[in-house]
Amino acid sequence: MTKKATICVYCASSNDIDSRYKDDAYELGRLIAAQGWDVVNGAGNEGLMRACSDGALSARGKVVGVIPNFMVDAGWCHEGLTELVKTNDMHERKQLMARMADACVALPGGCGTLEELMEVITWKTLGIYPKPIVILNTGGYYSPLLQMLQKAVDEHFMKEKNKQAWAVASTPREAINLLHLLMEESNN
Repeated sequence: MTKKATICVYCASSNDIDSRYKDDAYELGRLIAAQGWDVVNGAGNEGLMRACSDGALSARGKVVGVIPNFMVDAGWCHEGLTELVKTNDMHERKQLMARMADACVALPGGCGTLEELMEVITWKTLGIYPKPIVILNTGGYYSPLLQMLQKAVDEHFMKEKNKQAWAVASTPREAINLLHLLMEESNN
């Protein structure tokens, strides 16, 4: 069985999205907590960030939110998290979230989520982030990005072996199963 772990969840803070994304975010948070694992995320009070946090909290899980001071000042912070860590800026936030986690899952999102995902993938291909990365491809959301990454391999901008940096799940349950498998592998 996988040890107690903290899972970093990258995701959108937008509310104007299809409910299936929020449903998967809530379910992922709930399932993470059901494993006895903790969630770390960007502490947002809207969208998938809130849904994931609320899912974990509904299952009596621990949610640590990491958020820059300017976002707290703007009122963008989920007030019901287990723990809140304030940072000076976005760079500190991303580094701390990655450092705190034993693995990460990327849910659908916009530029910020894509940037966070691409950064940890880059770190992993450089050998500086050895932790598992799972992409939750709800409704095929990430399929165009995955095709672009394949094109980068086909055009020799990336090595074929770099595709081992991430795994892809279609459902929250599949993401949890992949996390178990990948964390067990990384512990051996």
